[in-house]
Amino acid sequence: MKPTAQKEITAETIKEITSASNSRLLLNRELSWLEFNRRVLGEALEERNPLLERLKFLAIFSTNLDEFFMIRVAGLKEQIAEGVSKTSIDGMTATEQLAEISEKLRPMLDQQIKCLNEEILPQLAAEKIEIVSHKDLKKEEIKWCEEYFLKNIFPVLTPQAVDKSHPFPYISNLSLNLGLFAEPNKAVHHGKLKYLFKERRFVRVKLPANVPRLIPIDGSETRFTRLGELIAANIRYLLPNMETSECFLFRLTRDADIELREDESGDLLRTIERELHHQKRFSFPVRLEIEDAMPQEIVEYLTGAVGLSEQDIFRVKGFLNIPDLMSLYSLNRPQLKDAPMSYTIPKALQKAPNIFDVLKKRDILVHHPYTSYSTITDFIDDAADDENVRAIKICLYRAGKNSPIVKSLVKASRNGKQVAALVELKARFDEENNIEWARHLENEGVHVIYGMRGLKTHSKVALVVRHEADELRRYVHIATGNYNPTTSKIYTDIGLLTADPEIGADASDLFNFLTGYSYKPEYRSLLVAPINLRDGMLEMIDCETKNKMGGKDARIIVKINSLTDDRIIQALYRASQAGVKIDLIVRGICVIRPQIEGLSENIRVVSIVGRFLEHSRIFYFYNGGKEEIYIGSADWMHRNLDRRVEAIVPIKQKKLAKFLKEEILDSYLRDNVNAQTLDGDGNYHKIKAAPGEEFSSQAYFSGLDI
Repeated sequence: MKPTAQKEITAETIKEITSASNSRLLLNRELSWLEFNRRVLGEALEERNPLLERLKFLAIFSTNLDEFFMIRVAGLKEQIAEGVSKTSIDGMTATEQLAEISEKLRPMLDQQIKCLNEEILPQLAAEKIEIVSHKDLKKEEIKWCEEYFLKNIFPVLTPQAVDKSHPFPYISNLSLNLGLFAEPNKAVHHGKLKYLFKERRFVRVKLPANVPRLIPIDGSETRFTRLGELIAANIRYLLPNMETSECFLFRLTRDADIELREDESGDLLRTIERELHHQKRFSFPVRLEIEDAMPQEIVEYLTGAVGLSEQDIFRVKGFLNIPDLMSLYSLNRPQLKDAPMSYTIPKALQKAPNIFDVLKKRDILVHHPYTSYSTITDFIDDAADDENVRAIKICLYRAGKNSPIVKSLVKASRNGKQVAALVELKARFDEENNIEWARHLENEGVHVIYGMRGLKTHSKVALVVRHEADELRRYVHIATGNYNPTTSKIYTDIGLLTADPEIGADASDLFNFLTGYSYKPEYRSLLVAPINLRDGMLEMIDCETKNKMGGKDARIIVKINSLTDDRIIQALYRASQAGVKIDLIVRGICVIRPQIEGLSENIRVVSIVGRFLEHSRIFYFYNGGKEEIYIGSADWMHRNLDRRVEAIVPIKQKKLAKFLKEEILDSYLRDNVNAQTLDGDGNYHKIKAAPGEEFSSQAYFSGLDI
C-alpha cells in the first residue's frame, strides 16, 4: 500500500468520526471480553483436547464469568442505579450493554452445559469415572451415603428459616445454597411450641465450603455423588417433623469491586481490611443462578428477597457450579490430561556455580513455563545466601500461597541484608493474601511498602545490590509475570536477568520512586508508567508512521493481553493508513477494528488461547532497521498507562532480541492451531491449516532452548 498522507487520520478527525460514528472506530469492551471467553469455551468443545483438559476449560469459562459479573456487570448495574448517562467507547448505554451481554452469553452457557452433559460426563463414565445422581444409587449405596451424611455433613449444616423474627439471610457471594419451603407436619403434635409451627416458611441451607462437593461413594476413587443432592435427600434430619418441598440449588453473584477513598485513608492496610469486610457484608447482588427445574414460586421468592429481576436469572440444566468438578482433575489418569511439561534451565546457567558471574558476561532471557521458574526463585534465594549481597528489593503483586520467594526474602533479612518489598494491597482478589504476606514480612524485619496512593504497582521487578571489587553492582530481573511459582506453570511469561548498568540504575530510581515518592521524569533505558511509558510507545508508533511516509520500511508487532487505550489505537490507525504493516497478538479484550478499508486494512489481530494462558507482553518496532524490542508488565489499556506503575525494558543484546523476534513473535504469527483472527465486526475466525501443516506455537516452544 502506498503512503496516503491526504487520508491520514489526525487526532481532530478521529474525534470528529468518533462523535459521528463510534461503531466505525472501536469495538465494545465488554462484548470483546465475552468473545475471549467464547474462545476459552472453544477449547472445551475441541475434541482434540484430552478429556480432563476439556473439563478444565469448562471450569475456567465459569470462573472467568464469575469475575466478569462481579466487576464488569456490577459496574454497569451501578451506573444504571446511580443514573449515570455516559456511554461506552462504541456509544452504547449501560442498559444496552447489559442487554447485549445477555443475548450473547446465554447461548454460550447452553453450549457449555450441553458439552458437559452430552460429551464430558458420558465420556468420563466410559472411563469409569462416574458422577451418579442420588436417585440412581443402589440401596446399599444410599445407606452408606446416609451414614456418611450423618457423620460428616449433618453436624456442620445450619438450616435458616425465614419468618417475622428471622429475616431473609445474607447470601454470601458465590456460595452454593439449597432453597425449599417447609411447613408443620399436621400429623405431629408440637406441644408447647406449636405456636412456632403455624405457617409455611422458606428455608435456606448453605453448602459448607469445607466439605467436598463430590462425595466418593463408599470410599470409591472414581464413583461420586453430589453434595447438594446428598443434603437434599436427607433434609428430614435437618427439619424433623416438617413437610418439605423439593430442594433446589441456587447461587448468587455479588459486586466485588473495592472502591477506595485513598485520599481519606490514613492507613492503607487497615482501610483495605475494612473495605474487604464491608464488601463481604454489603455488596449488591448482580446474578442469580438456579437449577432449571426450580418452581416459579421459589424463583419469585428468591428474586424478591435479593432484589433481582427476571433478566438477572440464569437457569442451569445440570451442574450449577462446574468448577466443583475440578476435583476430578487430581485423579491419577494421565491419559486424560496433557502430557507433562519438561522444563529447561538456560544453558548458560546449567553448570554455572554462580548466577552473578554469568550475568556479568551476558543477559539471560527466560520464557515460562518452558523455562523452569526455579531460575528465578534460585536467583532470589542465592542472593539471600550470598555474603556479598547488600540489598534486595522486589515488587510483589501476586505472590501466591506458600511462596518460596517470600521465604527467601525472610532469610535474606535474617542474614542481615537490607530487604525492601513493595506488596500491592490493591491486587484484585488477592487483597487478603497480600495483607497476610505484608504482615509476615514486616514481622521479619523486611521494609514493607503498601503500594502508592492513587496507583497500583503492577511492575514485575527485582533488584539485587552486590558488593564486588570495592564497588556496588546491580543485578535486575524484569518480567511480564508475577513472582508466583504456581501460576508460572500455566501462564506464558518472558523475563530478563541482567547486570546492565543503565537498567540497574533505572531499577534503583524506580524503587526510590515507589518507596520514597522521588520523581524522576526520565529514565535511561526503562519505560515507566505513568511517567514516560505512554509517550514512549506513541513515539515509537509515530516513528514507524513517519518512516513509512518517507518511503522506508516499517513494521510493528505487539503481543499483549488487552488493547483498549484510544490514543494508542488512534496512533495505530494512523500508522496503518500510512502503510505500516501491524500485527497485534492480543489474548483478551481488543477494541480496535482491524481490516477496515481506509482505516485499518494493514492491521491484523490474532488471539491465541491454548493449554497455557498467554500472559507475556512483547513490543517490536522495526525503527528504520535499528530494531527495538521491549518486554514488560503493561498492556495497552488506560489503567496500565495512567493508573498503574509499570516497567518496560529494552532487550539490548542482539542474540536475545533476535530470539524474541524470530523464535517467539514469528512463531505466534505462524500459529494455525490455537490462533484465531479478529475481523472488523468483532468476530473471531479459526485459521484453516492445510493437512500436515498444522503449527502450534505453544507446542513448538516446548522444544526450544534459549
